[in-house]
Amino acid sequence: MSKLGKFFKRGGSAKSRAAPTPQEALARLRETEEMLGKKQEYLENRIHRELSLAKKHGTHNKRAALQALKRKKRFEKQLTQIDGTLSTIEFQREALENSHTNAEVLRNMGLAARAMRAVHENMDLNKIDDLMQEITEQQDVAQEISEAFSQRVGFGDDFDEDELMAELEELEQEELNKKMTDVRLPSVPPSSLPAQPDRPSGRVPGTSSTVQRTRAASSRRAEEDDDIKQLAAWAT
Repeated sequence: MSKLGKFFKRGGSAKSRAAPTPQEALARLRETEEMLGKKQEYLENRIHRELSLAKKHGTHNKRAALQALKRKKRFEKQLTQIDGTLSTIEFQREALENSHTNAEVLRNMGLAARAMRAVHENMDLNKIDDLMQEITEQQDVAQEISEAFSQRVGFGDDFDEDELMAELEELEQEELNKKMTDVRLPSVPPSSLPAQPDRPSGRVPGTSSTVQRTRAASSRRAEEDDDIKQLAAWAT
């Protein structure tokens, strides 16, 4: 039996062992990648060294140069194998990461589904419809209350505005007439004036003062007439 067959035979007896977790397997794969990376670096250095030896010996020592080239070829072959192994490990690691991610997504989706089922078990569609109808009714009531508060509150607003304006004009006219009566001077009839005795021709004593008083009264009446006209213009 080949060594590979023996290896798989020994591995078959380990089926009873518990499978490693994805985290453990990913950690092992990363360790392997790190180890192979260090082996790559070592082989690259050896290839560079053997190539330098081959160049150094050249035609002076062909045997040593050929041995160096042979070693370089073996190292290059190992390096190629390691490159392939790293590619395989990298692919396996990515596949395991994706599988682990999918398993986590599936598990979380299952948890969410069970949680939703548990929430919906306490819900009744009929109760939800009743609740939504009650909410709508309460919203309508709140809207009506808001509109009622926003309306202007008035007491006795059923009076006719035209009648009120007519009454106001009458009051203004009465007030204007009263002011005009107060500022008008009472007229003095001529018969009430004292009779003046006959005087001889010449200057009559007291005549100039009487004329001045008459002129002053006329001036006041003119001013009062102007005030009355202004009041009448303002009233209209």
